[in-house]
Amino acid sequence: MPNPYEVAVYYFPNYHIDPRNEEWHGAGWTEWNLVKAATPRFPGHQQPKIPLWGYQDESDPRVAEQQIAAAADHGVTSFIYDWYWYDDQPFLQRALEEGFMQAANNDRLKFSLMWANHDWVNIFPLKRSTDVTLLTKGPTPRESFDRATDYVIEKYFSHPSYWRVDGKLYFSLYELGSLIKGLGGVEQTREALLAFRERVRQAGLGELNLNAVVWGIQILPTESKIQDPKRLVEALGFDSVTSYVWIHHTPLDGYPTVSYPEYAKTSIDYWDVLQGEHSLPYYPNVSMGWDSTPRTTQSDTHANVGYPYTPVLVDNTPEHFKEALRAVKDYLDRGHLTTPIVTVNSWNEWTEGSYLEPDTVNGLGYLEAIQAVFGVRK
Repeated sequence: MPNPYEVAVYYFPNYHIDPRNEEWHGAGWTEWNLVKAATPRFPGHQQPKIPLWGYQDESDPRVAEQQIAAAADHGVTSFIYDWYWYDDQPFLQRALEEGFMQAANNDRLKFSLMWANHDWVNIFPLKRSTDVTLLTKGPTPRESFDRATDYVIEKYFSHPSYWRVDGKLYFSLYELGSLIKGLGGVEQTREALLAFRERVRQAGLGELNLNAVVWGIQILPTESKIQDPKRLVEALGFDSVTSYVWIHHTPLDGYPTVSYPEYAKTSIDYWDVLQGEHSLPYYPNVSMGWDSTPRTTQSDTHANVGYPYTPVLVDNTPEHFKEALRAVKDYLDRGHLTTPIVTVNSWNEWTEGSYLEPDTVNGLGYLEAIQAVFGVRK
């Protein structure tokens, strides 16, 4: 019996070799390098995080098959791939195109895209109190936007496992400020999105559920806070809104650590605030944890001086994560949404300390928490 809830988990695809990463960081580089190099930054700090399955190549379809099976067996219904388009070409796409899409069991899990259209800056790692190096710009002009969305239509939307919400293809956009900057203004952005919708229809693929990620706290160094997000997402013609991670909404008050159970309560209370701020459906978000210290220069003294030098969530055990999932299930059961959807951060944000993939400390505990609350989809 299908799971009546949609448990959509973000997937950060920086754990396979990409030519541009090799150009920037050296031959064979992936973000596993930072995971392996992480060290405790203060007494009691649990680093490095060690993946139970090893430092896998996510572009290998056999690896994707293991990930898909584990996710589907534990109640996850879809992956939302962070998707990148820089300098008029895709970036980090091999995890999806060569991994998931070539996996023999990809009919067990849906997938969709969140266009992570932010500047790509060098935080791999970042040295404390230095200017951030811009590696490539996020804002995309109209010609490149059209080529990117044509690529999406041709490459992904017709795949039988592409996720549809209420029959509409789910496509999420991460940074509205970057989108508008690249396209030249609000009206021009609305026109570009309308044209995107029309090209989807012309391809015989139906309608889009255009989703906007909303947030109020700047995290990455070049991000900009959106003023009046309700007015903006309505003006641009979006269909729904969601979040990427709790720290986009709730400050980490404390140093060096913040208690996950207490922080979760504040973040859970904020779901109603976010839904109240928007006339569009808001899909609530649950975050598994936060620890961005692997993206810091390990020889530098750690302090609360801005991302990735931030406080760390602690006591984010599988049991406390399960309590947050129970809260979101109760929230969804109130009937706000036609389709009860929760987005989860994250399948594999290892260098931000928010991952469901099994590690050597908790094993499959975080996936088992999803299974316990939302059940198994066969």
